[in-house]
Amino acid sequence: MLFTVRRRVEFEPEPTKGSRFLATVVPVVDEPAARQAHGALVASMPDASHHCWAWRIADPAIDRAGDDGEPGGSAGRPILAQLTGRDLVNTAVIVSRWFGGTKLGVGGLVRAYGGAAAQALDRAELVPWVPEVAVTVTHEHADSSAVEHIVRALGATEVDTGWGAAVTRHLLVPETRLELLWEQLAEATSGRVSKP
Repeated sequence: MLFTVRRRVEFEPEPTKGSRFLATVVPVVDEPAARQAHGALVASMPDASHHCWAWRIADPAIDRAGDDGEPGGSAGRPILAQLTGRDLVNTAVIVSRWFGGTKLGVGGLVRAYGGAAAQALDRAELVPWVPEVAVTVTHEHADSSAVEHIVRALGATEVDTGWGAAVTRHLLVPETRLELLWEQLAEATSGRVSKP
């Protein structure tokens, strides 16, 4: 069985020979979202020496890792090993390092990056991963609360919402609940929202 994380988690373990490490765990839906999370973190912490990362995406299956200037394989791979060992998908882990003046060596880096990722993931809430389908639901403003209630009740994730003449919601819906979503939306809105 595959798992994912429910929400973002940050953890900073004790410094290692003066270097600080901050591990950030982020739920993501695809690789562009993982890259965006990494970019946002880099922008928010420009004083960090390195932002090493790894992520696993379920569909399509992608496993990637990056060392961001650390010796090859000393940072990204140990982070990725923590994701793989926990059967996590749709999850990104970025470990930021502030150099403390003492070189750690490849073995020390592997332990520090892998350890920071492991401790952050130990604090994350893991949930079973369920394949999701991207859908767009368009409805009248008056139907907003009914639609929001159904979306939450069925465990769908709201990716983006546009508020124009009508409301357009871009959702990720568990594959097993897609038909139920359309049935409940049609019933709650007296047929104003129906399967396209």
